[in-house]
Amino acid sequence: MSQALPLITRQGDRIAIVSGLRTPFARQATAFHGIPAVDLGKMVVGEMLARSEIPPEVIEQLVFGQVVQMPEAPNIAREIVLATGMNVHTDAYSVSRACATSFQAVANVAESLMAGTIRAGIAGGADSSSVLPIGVSKKLARILVDVNKARTTGQKLKLFSRLRLRDLMPVPPAVAEYSTGLRMGDTAEQMAKTYGITREQQDALAHRSHQLAAKAWSEGKLTDEVMTAYIPPYREPLAEDNNIRGTSTLADYAKLRPAFDRKHGTVTAANSTPLTDGAAAVILMTESRTKELGITPLGYLRSYAFTAIDVWQDMLLGPAWSTPLALERAGLTLADLTLIDMHEAFAAQTLANVQLLASERFARDVLGRAHATGEVDQSKFNVLGGSIAYGHPFAATGARMITQTLHELRRRGGGFGLVTACAAGGLGAAMVLEAE
Repeated sequence: MSQALPLITRQGDRIAIVSGLRTPFARQATAFHGIPAVDLGKMVVGEMLARSEIPPEVIEQLVFGQVVQMPEAPNIAREIVLATGMNVHTDAYSVSRACATSFQAVANVAESLMAGTIRAGIAGGADSSSVLPIGVSKKLARILVDVNKARTTGQKLKLFSRLRLRDLMPVPPAVAEYSTGLRMGDTAEQMAKTYGITREQQDALAHRSHQLAAKAWSEGKLTDEVMTAYIPPYREPLAEDNNIRGTSTLADYAKLRPAFDRKHGTVTAANSTPLTDGAAAVILMTESRTKELGITPLGYLRSYAFTAIDVWQDMLLGPAWSTPLALERAGLTLADLTLIDMHEAFAAQTLANVQLLASERFARDVLGRAHATGEVDQSKFNVLGGSIAYGHPFAATGARMITQTLHELRRRGGGFGLVTACAAGGLGAAMVLEAE
């Protein structure tokens, strides 16, 4: 194993995660229908600051992201600073790394802490699949630009006369990869076929995810990390995630038809994560700053890794690539971990990554490593359920996973945890966390 790369400041401080919070996650067009991502972000950051009792002026930087961009508020981070009582001089900028966006936000704040430019910052993300930027056709967009430059009414009318009815139809956001035209579900189908993952295996993982998430809620394990959201018209608050199927049976999953490959597919709406609205954030500090403020951290960020692979075939293998790097940088092996939390974009994707982590052939022939990363112990894996159950507001999922894993590590008396995710564009992310 290569030499570990500790995440410490110039003064030798560890990177502490002192607080984490999220909104409940809501299925598309349900409780958060009409609430834009920027408002969800404001909601969670404002509540997190209030609960933590950390003075807003202590926060020196906020890095936030969203995947489904809002043209009217392109820098969601700055809007959150201005709306939540933080110092107007607080540095704020936005990032996007598809489904690993809040992983990137956390890494950026950590790098600022290590560089010594700040001592405390906030990282997170928010997305709304219910408030979407609806575009116009390319022809209409071009003509609107030309009309703006036209000098006479006659010139403007002549330009508009070139339009046909189809040119006036609204254009929804693309659900396919820009570079390949493949939908995420198409890639999940590729992976199911490549790695021999059956429909029964996928449905079993999805059912497990929902059962464990429902159990986590019923046992009160998520209460301290999920706020109650009060949303217009303020008739009924949302206190829990509304996608979890706590009463479903495994037989219910078998009733659904394939969603992508209609004839021969195995990926369904039930064994995939749904479109979701929500926001999540964490507060990071240098270890010495937590001591100055008398704060006991949730835990520490020990390492992270980002990877990228080809997008044409099986592009959701990010965890299989990024996990060995993150473990290597942490000076750990898979067996050293107390918890493993992997983003469940699809059951097929999750099972494929688990399979490859244990594959000697993949390690040797693809990663160029002497040994496989290791067999995933199911008693450590996604123990509170995963994204299939909770939902997946793209930019918020990483922060949810980090907070959830640290709380569970503390309940178990400490240890190391891995959080890892695939992302569009063939991207991958992994972080190793530590709790005492």
